[in-house]
Amino acid sequence: MVDAEADDIPAAEPTHVGSRRAMVYLGLCLVLIGLNLRTVFSSFSAVLPEVTSDAGLPGWAVVVLTTVPVTLLGVFAPLAPVLARRFGAERVLLGAMAVLTAGLLLRPAEIPGIGHLPALFAGTAACGAAIALCNVLLPGLVKRDFPHRLGLMGGLYTTAICASAALGAGFTYPIFSAAGQWTSALWFWAVPAAVVLLLFLPVAARQRHGQHTAVRDGVSVWRSAVAWQVTIFMVLQAMMSFSVFAWLAPILRERGVDGGTAGLIVSVSIVLQMLGSLFAPALAARFRDQRAINTVVALMTGGGFALSIFGPLELVWVWTGLLGLGQGSLTAVALTMIMLRTRDGHTAAHLSGMMQGVGYGVGSTGTLLVGQLHQATGSFAAAGLLFLAVGLLAAVFGYRAGRNRYIGG
Repeated sequence: MVDAEADDIPAAEPTHVGSRRAMVYLGLCLVLIGLNLRTVFSSFSAVLPEVTSDAGLPGWAVVVLTTVPVTLLGVFAPLAPVLARRFGAERVLLGAMAVLTAGLLLRPAEIPGIGHLPALFAGTAACGAAIALCNVLLPGLVKRDFPHRLGLMGGLYTTAICASAALGAGFTYPIFSAAGQWTSALWFWAVPAAVVLLLFLPVAARQRHGQHTAVRDGVSVWRSAVAWQVTIFMVLQAMMSFSVFAWLAPILRERGVDGGTAGLIVSVSIVLQMLGSLFAPALAARFRDQRAINTVVALMTGGGFALSIFGPLELVWVWTGLLGLGQGSLTAVALTMIMLRTRDGHTAAHLSGMMQGVGYGVGSTGTLLVGQLHQATGSFAAAGLLFLAVGLLAAVFGYRAGRNRYIGG
């Protein structure tokens, strides 16, 4: 992930805390923020048939609602360093959590005489913008405030982000079943976001922020062939990753799996993503180059996605398990390329910004294409063929990005 304060002169000061207990409290807040950053995606897909039927959503609206939040991750990512330099990273992160909470509250609302669609659009867009800022700010705060616990804290907050997707997928449909309304199931996810907002408020409120300027030096990643190979690898994995969050549950339900079981299958698949993301980076770093592991995990992901659509339903746990292990490993090794293909922190931060902006912005076309193909053909079969092709392309660019070279020579 991009470090929002990598170019600040003078360097941003660590978050002011008065004791070891306060430092633990800060770490807990950052992890809990991470635990709210993917429920937006997985909760909506878990009750998508119910939302579509009850709210009378046209096909194009479903496509937009599954695509917009991912697109905004790339659109708003470059804004985070500017805001952090102006107001301080802690306060911007607090503001982003406030916007996320408001978006989650707005999303299921019904406007008399108009219906659900305007609130769904506005709430979803607000959530996407807020998550984009959090995606950028969290890694920088972890790196700045926990330099001696970077491995532990980095692992905790990235695991929390994966866990948030699993929670949204696994619990939204049971909440819907208990409440009898999809609006209640979506409103529920505003509760943990509001709790974290209140917990983080005293930390952000007491921070002092000085004047900072941005100084950029070093290699231009935008002119590097290596950087573009790594970035395209990131784009292709993002196309598959966010399509899993948006469409795997509807795919399973269209194949005849009931809503509760579909949510559980997606949750288990995401838990396996967490396992892949824990072990793949260490394995990748042990090799002189990463061509083999990049190729294998890309093929696992594309193949697992296609088999979840075409494979025998009796083995659906196997196909989605393969998809989960592949996807978690693929995401992790794509991000690991940031460190393995750069020689210094500034170049790494700029490559991360390039990957995040282009990766999420272009990667959102995956969810868009799946929705359009389903709308045009009436099934997910074409999407299965699409992700076989995307998986193959990811293997090609992963192979090229995995060669032992550095940006700038």
